[in-house]
Amino acid sequence: MESDERPGTVLSDAESWTVLERSQHGRLAICVAGEPDIYPINYLAHDGVLLLRTNPGTKLAGLTVNDKVAFEVDDVLDDEAWSVVLHGTARAIESQTEIDEADKLPLRPWIPTRKYTYVEIAPTRIHGRHFELGEEPERY
Repeated sequence: MESDERPGTVLSDAESWTVLERSQHGRLAICVAGEPDIYPINYLAHDGVLLLRTNPGTKLAGLTVNDKVAFEVDDVLDDEAWSVVLHGTARAIESQTEIDEADKLPLRPWIPTRKYTYVEIAPTRIHGRHFELGEEPERY
């Protein structure tokens, strides 16, 4: 059976990190008690990890119960797109030294609110693809 599906070009780990570094918004997927959930977040890719800020609540509680997470980011232009999925382990940053260092980074809340808890996601696996966008091909 022939297929017109073009799954895109697989990115190297370094190319995938470049996509993560140039974006600021993505989706964090967690699973607690067998129930998946996904959250739009802003983040910073820095020194081989992802950093985000949050407050006590469902997301932070979920990360505490199950530290295995997935994170996805897309970058879309008029005629091309990139998609990167990262799997990793999340932890709330609790050391004052690490908090002080994180405070120096350009990671600000997406919405006008104060978020005092930093979360670090250390990657265990990363997978990215690049796509050339266009119209659906004609059928023969």
